[in-house]
Amino acid sequence: MRCESKRRFLLLYATQKGQAKAIAEEIWQQAGAHGFEADIHCISEMDKYNLETEKDPVVIVISTTGTGDPPDTARKFVKKIQDKTLPPDHFVHLQYGLLGLGDSEYMFFCNGGRIVDRRLQELGAQHFYDTGLADDCVGLELVVDPWIDGLWLALKETLQLQEEKEGMNNAVNPVSSSLSTAPHAVHELKLSSEVQNLKLEDEGARGSDTLSQKADDISIVAPARDTKPSLVHSVPPVSQSALNIPALPPEYIEVEFQDTQGENPHLSSLISEGTTFEVPVTKAVQLTREDAIKTALLLELDIADATFEYQPGDAFCIICPNNVSEVEELLDILGLSEKGDDFICVKVKQGTKKKGASRPQHIPERSTLKFILTWCLEIRAIPKKAFLRALVECTSDVGEKRRLQELCSRQGASDYTHFIRDSNVCLLDLLHAFPSCKPSLSLLIEHLPKLQARSYSVSSSNLYQPGRLCFVFNVLEFPACPSRPVSRKGVCTGWLAELVAPLLHPSKNSLGTKGESSLIEKISLFPRPNNAFHLPGDPSVPFIMVGPGTGVSPFIGFLQHRQKLREHHTDWEFGETWLFFGCRHQDRDYLFKQLLCFLENGTLTHLKVCFSRDSSTAEVAPPKYVQDLLRICAKEVARVLLKERGYFYVCGDKKHMAEDVSDAVVDILSMEMEADRLEAMKVLAMLRESKRYLQDVWT
Repeated sequence: MRCESKRRFLLLYATQKGQAKAIAEEIWQQAGAHGFEADIHCISEMDKYNLETEKDPVVIVISTTGTGDPPDTARKFVKKIQDKTLPPDHFVHLQYGLLGLGDSEYMFFCNGGRIVDRRLQELGAQHFYDTGLADDCVGLELVVDPWIDGLWLALKETLQLQEEKEGMNNAVNPVSSSLSTAPHAVHELKLSSEVQNLKLEDEGARGSDTLSQKADDISIVAPARDTKPSLVHSVPPVSQSALNIPALPPEYIEVEFQDTQGENPHLSSLISEGTTFEVPVTKAVQLTREDAIKTALLLELDIADATFEYQPGDAFCIICPNNVSEVEELLDILGLSEKGDDFICVKVKQGTKKKGASRPQHIPERSTLKFILTWCLEIRAIPKKAFLRALVECTSDVGEKRRLQELCSRQGASDYTHFIRDSNVCLLDLLHAFPSCKPSLSLLIEHLPKLQARSYSVSSSNLYQPGRLCFVFNVLEFPACPSRPVSRKGVCTGWLAELVAPLLHPSKNSLGTKGESSLIEKISLFPRPNNAFHLPGDPSVPFIMVGPGTGVSPFIGFLQHRQKLREHHTDWEFGETWLFFGCRHQDRDYLFKQLLCFLENGTLTHLKVCFSRDSSTAEVAPPKYVQDLLRICAKEVARVLLKERGYFYVCGDKKHMAEDVSDAVVDILSMEMEADRLEAMKVLAMLRESKRYLQDVWT
């Protein structure tokens, strides 16, 4: 493609954790090589662009957060376009293509992108390119890569048609395929050979910016003797292929070590979500037996001196550090063990080719090196392909360099998914696997995302325990595997377990009783209210709770709250309450025997429990899972939902439970309504829409 001047399009991104921004930047980097100039902005920077007057095509990359919300950076934009006074032709002049990012493990897949897409359509905007919906559950790149490939063809045609309409008959080669060919191919993930074989045609482009590299541009190393591929070894055809690798991201961060001393920033300065509170841990209890498969802990926090308000069903976020030993290990590999406590200054590199480069908001301008690696960067993050591409340049061994190229290439997409993404490989794993790779500190700051605060459901009621907040969690375990030679605990749950170990196992010299100690540890947190997952506003409305394992956690708060309401308002009418709880073993991980107390005092009307791993000698096998219990109680479940307009709450694991519960409810509705499954699914959809079927789930 040759053109005297590069043709402009507007590129907007809305990101929560940096994924959408990274993809938008990849589009921006590729644009120049294809003869375009991308005017890139965060969608929140509404003073830097104006869709009301925009004449050029617009490309939007937007993620989804929570249970289906647009990211925080898109809130103002979404609020603006959802103004009901806007006429239906408000954006009739606008042509756009949208790439939505999401995770199909969650109910409202890519809902952030769908909200924006649907509203732009309602206001008259037109697609110049079909919407792409990328699924993080199977790998964003499966949609992102071909979507970007097809984008250039669609942009070329759109701008050509625009020029023809304006009478600007420039010498642009006509494109024979119809406008809809590439978009539909991308949307259905059935790429035409034309899109699959898109190659860079600009002979003047520099090699480091090219999307495609020919065989003689990349050293092809003789395949290892291993007959099966692994993180460090490839087999044909990948090992013998010419590779299409991403463009090399431009460097933009500079790090200076300083001799001066000082203090690190307060943790609250790292959080943009609102007010943070530092509160003491007053109690810790292990709810599971030592021989249980998972270790579940209950922690109690003292919030009496914090202006922290919550309702049962709300969540909150804990600001947690990376594992100390992993930080020390990373410093050692980087050759910076002696400089961990030195202060560094982080700033934008002069002359960088990255447009709009700025110091990442989560990186303080001045702090110790150890502070940044401990509190600011997600060193456990799965490396993106752009990061792998940058690591290639830091690797001296020819074989290791080739393998990293393969893992970030189009041809090595399957290997990337299997050996990096699905294996939860992190930077440390890569540096051990490829020992000649020696990245700079500035490269890590450029590519590692922000260390995210971890979200937990409240497991208490402020009516029942004033000034206290409780929560329950499993200590996550990630066993060793071929791509990750060491086992690890969860970043936050592992840290919390270590933090409260003195409370769980007080020494003989301690004055405290079990679960309490004279040693007081504090954690920093901030509220994350849930707009829907609350008790019904009308106490006379019945409700059903389904919460196996630690999924029962928010329902303890529900029942504590309901018990106090019953005590304080003896003249109120209260609807019946159902709880379906399950765990592996009755004697090892039945988390809350307190449930029986709620049953005895009438707060809980019906308690149904099951134990999936306990053996039974009964003639009829007992139910193993909560969905089995629901089917046994089918008539009562249907009565509560259909006749009494009750509520249905589900909390717990999305992948192994929530979908099975949803299927069970559909079966129950179908059977009790004497309707086909499709009709039952429509009823369930209406329950979701009216906020009477509510989920608090995780993957």
